[in-house]
Amino acid sequence: MLRSFVKAAVLAAATAFCLPGAATAADPLKVAAVYTVPIEQQWVSRIHKALTAAKERGEIDYAYSESVANADYERVMREYAEKGNALVIGEVFGVEQAARRVAKDYPDTAFLMGSSFKPQAPNFSVFDNYIHEPSYLTGMIAGGMTKTAKIGLVGGYPIPEVNRLMNAFIAGAREVNPQASFTVSFIGSWFDPPKAKEAAFAMIERGVDVLYAERFGVSDAAKEKGVLAIGNVIDTQADYPQTVVASALWSMEPTIAKALEMVKAKTFKAEDYSVYSYMKHQGGALAPYGTFDDKIPADLKAKVEAKKQAILDGSFVVTVDDAEPKSSK
Repeated sequence: MLRSFVKAAVLAAATAFCLPGAATAADPLKVAAVYTVPIEQQWVSRIHKALTAAKERGEIDYAYSESVANADYERVMREYAEKGNALVIGEVFGVEQAARRVAKDYPDTAFLMGSSFKPQAPNFSVFDNYIHEPSYLTGMIAGGMTKTAKIGLVGGYPIPEVNRLMNAFIAGAREVNPQASFTVSFIGSWFDPPKAKEAAFAMIERGVDVLYAERFGVSDAAKEKGVLAIGNVIDTQADYPQTVVASALWSMEPTIAKALEMVKAKTFKAEDYSVYSYMKHQGGALAPYGTFDDKIPADLKAKVEAKKQAILDGSFVVTVDDAEPKSSK
């Protein structure tokens, strides 16, 4: 089901985002991606979706490897560089040193990698999913929808790219519901739906009635137990129409568009692309309410909309807090 969802999203995006000055079908850029997890995984699915859309438009030749073990990551990166790919993309959490070593050995290849660390001159750029802004908005919704004032959060690992989203979510929930308490759990995996589901079940048994689904599997538990879930990175409401009340979306299209533009113009350099995940660049967004449009109280929706506009016009700034979130005492 997850793979079908990703394929459908890719096809829908193929004509949705146009890159100014994109390569023509006769002159596509060679682009490769190296993923440590399956392309169904939320984070990677967004990169894959944007790159496949560029391929469908004829801008790039796109090859990728998924579920690459950390021990094999450096080898696969080198193989793609040796094959003449102009741009190599991936997520290097856990393989930072190896990835940066490869970049040094191939200075004429552009590397754009998901990373918690800084760019490395001259050719190693980084990006991250800075969707803390829509995460704050989904937190507001969670705070307004909970009946027990008990909210649960299930994440993969307590690293900055997860922590900042959870902390923003908690801050948003507290704005609407100062009495809310939070239970936080990390499963120690980026893709283990059964483990995430069990962690969610344990929270529901303790009275949690809204769950932040940072990992796949959480919404399944919420559905089975009749509680609500908040989605992360992608919108899974179509699969959980009575469960997923809202989602913070991440779009990699702006990031990919900028990178392709720079590579094509031969001006690519070591930079931090994280800003292209912000709402003002359309890299982050609050998903449509869909099946919950008439279930969310009108006053709550008004508060969320006002906060959204404040974020976009700069009058409200969501704090970036990378510290590990803790359960309420």
